[in-house]
Amino acid sequence: MARRVAVIGAGAAGLCAARHLSARPDQFVPTVYEQTDRVGGTWVYTDRVGTDEHGLPVHSSMYKNLRTNLPKEVMAFPDFPFDSSLPSFVTHQEVLKYLEDYTDHFQLRKHIQFLTKVDTVKPVTGADPTLWEVTVSIVGEPEKTTTQQFDAVMVCNGHYSVPYIPAIPGADLFQGRTIHSHEYRSPDDFQGKNVVLLGAAASGQDIALEISTTANQVVLSHSKPPIKSQLPPNMKQAPGVECFKAPKTVRFKNGEEFEADVFMFCTGYNYHFSFLTPECQVSVQHGRITPMYKHLVHTSFPSLSIVGICCRICPFPQFDRQVLFAQAVLDGSFKLPSKEDMEEDIRRDFHRRLEAGKPPHHAHEMGEEQWEYNNELSGLIGLDPLPKAVELVYRGVHHERVNNLQWYKNGQYEITGPESWRKLE
Repeated sequence: MARRVAVIGAGAAGLCAARHLSARPDQFVPTVYEQTDRVGGTWVYTDRVGTDEHGLPVHSSMYKNLRTNLPKEVMAFPDFPFDSSLPSFVTHQEVLKYLEDYTDHFQLRKHIQFLTKVDTVKPVTGADPTLWEVTVSIVGEPEKTTTQQFDAVMVCNGHYSVPYIPAIPGADLFQGRTIHSHEYRSPDDFQGKNVVLLGAAASGQDIALEISTTANQVVLSHSKPPIKSQLPPNMKQAPGVECFKAPKTVRFKNGEEFEADVFMFCTGYNYHFSFLTPECQVSVQHGRITPMYKHLVHTSFPSLSIVGICCRICPFPQFDRQVLFAQAVLDGSFKLPSKEDMEEDIRRDFHRRLEAGKPPHHAHEMGEEQWEYNNELSGLIGLDPLPKAVELVYRGVHHERVNNLQWYKNGQYEITGPESWRKLE
């Protein structure tokens, strides 16, 4: 009998899960729960911030002028390329259209329940193998709940929607505007302002550049090595923030001070799984989710997986491998190691990161490690690795970004073979 699988979220990861599960109707029957009225997850742009029309927190972190910081040639799912006529660095509208096309090509809409919020997920006591009780409600009518049982759950709710805001001494003294990048939409709001942005990961860098087109002065505060690329004349870098001083003074860790009208936290996001009950035994502490074997499969409840928790990755190809790995666990074609061995594997991975000097909250950060990880998942379940060219383009673009931050998105790329690519002049 086919296994019933609840998929939470119809963003890129949830759609990928639905695509692979529904391709094997003899083995799996997916039900995708999506709390908005459309597919796309974080790629659905809205002018709204705070709460949506139903009173739920706005999920998307898209801003109006966003273009991807990865080229479409490496962003695509392995079995569904982007339209080749598009430029390499596409807009959020074009990514959303891609996800909608993916949904329709694989006929996924019939598996999705829109405007349906997952309230709780919990394992059924005494069931062997484990069953899952999933309670959902209609958005806007929280009293209208239904509960169903499933053989497995794939959590695909993303991790770019609940802002992380670090505590900074003197924050209550600051009388300027404070905002998290989650609520950033347009540079028009910063006309003539002096702006400090804290955090120089991809979004911090991109937003700082965009705001510099309208702001008076922009300061990008961060603790990374200085950005080498040429920056706009009204944009400078500073070390991390030491404290705020009244009424609008920001003091940096080198003792310098700056009068800011606006302070923007580009400090990332928290993982959140409020619908997982304590019985699910999922722990989130200091940015680390346990006990997830290969950052994916629960060691005590292998029929529970969380897709897409890794960061600093090329997301869609990795989602594809993670979904296929979780699926192989469910159908028994991949036999997991013992619980003890899986937990030892988790410990080893975490301690290796700490020994390399990474902070604990980088437990799921991949960067250069993503390719080995993707290939490991592929190899364990007997799949060919992703084309080497994807990795090579990713590295080439990273080099361009480091040296040419303002203009690297003008580049056009082409994959010419399994291990070859070129930049079009």
